[in-house]
Amino acid sequence: MDSGFNSQCGPAYRLLTRDQINTIHYATLELLETVGVRIDHPDAVEMMRSAGCRVKGDDLIQIPNWLVEECIRSAPSRITIYNRFGREAMHLEGRKTHFGMGTDLIKTYDLVTGKLRQSKLEDVANAAKIADYCEDIDFIASYALPHDTPVNLMYIDSFKTELENSVKPLFFTAAGPEDLAVIHEMAGTVTGGTDNLRQRPFLIHYAEPLSPLMHSSGAIKKLFFCADNGIPVTYTPGMMSGASAPVTLAGAITVGNAEALSGVVLHQLRSKGAPIISGFGMSTMDMKTSACIYGCPEYRLALSACADLYHYYRIPMWGTAGASDSQCLDQQAGMEWAMSLLTDGLTGANLVHDIGYLGQGLIGHPAALVICDEIISYVKRVVRGFDIDPEHIAMDTIRRVGPKGQFLSTAHTLKFFRQEHWQAKLTNRYLIDSWIDKGSKSWGQLATQKAIEILSNHRPEPLSDEVQDSLSAIRAKAERDLAEKHFEA
Repeated sequence: MDSGFNSQCGPAYRLLTRDQINTIHYATLELLETVGVRIDHPDAVEMMRSAGCRVKGDDLIQIPNWLVEECIRSAPSRITIYNRFGREAMHLEGRKTHFGMGTDLIKTYDLVTGKLRQSKLEDVANAAKIADYCEDIDFIASYALPHDTPVNLMYIDSFKTELENSVKPLFFTAAGPEDLAVIHEMAGTVTGGTDNLRQRPFLIHYAEPLSPLMHSSGAIKKLFFCADNGIPVTYTPGMMSGASAPVTLAGAITVGNAEALSGVVLHQLRSKGAPIISGFGMSTMDMKTSACIYGCPEYRLALSACADLYHYYRIPMWGTAGASDSQCLDQQAGMEWAMSLLTDGLTGANLVHDIGYLGQGLIGHPAALVICDEIISYVKRVVRGFDIDPEHIAMDTIRRVGPKGQFLSTAHTLKFFRQEHWQAKLTNRYLIDSWIDKGSKSWGQLATQKAIEILSNHRPEPLSDEVQDSLSAIRAKAERDLAEKHFEA
């Protein structure tokens, strides 16, 4: 008879009780129904009016609670993301967590000179290649925002470069629906057509509303493009507590949740059942410096509450971790990366991006990706937990060894040590004399050395010549078509 005993144990973290989830949920519904959101898109306004919303003036939309809950139910509770070859790579569902990169860092530390400079397209290629190599980085993003490519082609060139340097799923941004359409065409070329891409998406678009409580025309156009074409989209606000959101965490969380859920309503009314990753991020404004703070504990608390809410809604959720306010590769960066990655792993956030960020989301460093890969490996081991069953308790082995024996030479140790004990890649585990003999190198120095080694030796799986030629032709056409185009916010 099955006793119902589960031998697998693993840590999990939940911040909010069910009553607290309900309190925030009902406050969010009240806010959307009585205050509303502004929508700078006439067609979207009419769509919301037709669905039962109250429209005040030209663009203030008050959303009834039944419509919000109906759209929560219509959003898919699981999204499968594939790699460039069409193989399953990520399952955004339940408490499964996947870690990857973010976009648009305007400055990068040069691996060779160590100097901070404007980001280049080469930095996008380097980040993609390093992340392609790193086993525990699950998805790719541009990391850098290249300044050596035409402004209207920044995101197109970044996407093309990522395709050329990794087979992993791609998380990407776009300036507007025009370059988003070009990126969609490129992705369809890789998969053998946009119908195949819809069936096995390997990309996720990132767009966001404006805080507080505003959906811009440009954001809605991108949201609708994704809904129409079956592109998984992350549509999440990034408010700043004390500036674009209330200074209290409960207030900021309520506003952020209202922004996120109103985005779900817009998306699901446009295309019921289309794939969306929702949630919210909440940095704080440092009242001394006015800086937008990524590494603060309040961000961790807000994202933990977000995870609890969206587990309750059964909508795949976004998260941010591996981001630091430090301006360089130092102990502060390591502390903030580790704390945030572990917290998001324990909350079960599904799509965790921005690993290796420095300088409040403005600076990248290739070695930071190597370090975060190691931290993520550590976090995945913690979250995996361990088994409690007769084989793992190993009573027979313990009896054979007995008092004053040793377990090193047992078959049990040989069988299990690799899976039970986390296998470090760069973390220093040498005794002091060995560490000195090996050059007394810090973790940062080792990670920099490893990043250089990866870029010298790793060869990502190439695109076929035919696909490469097609991508180049699409890019050339985009350069002509978008030369004078002004993207709207």
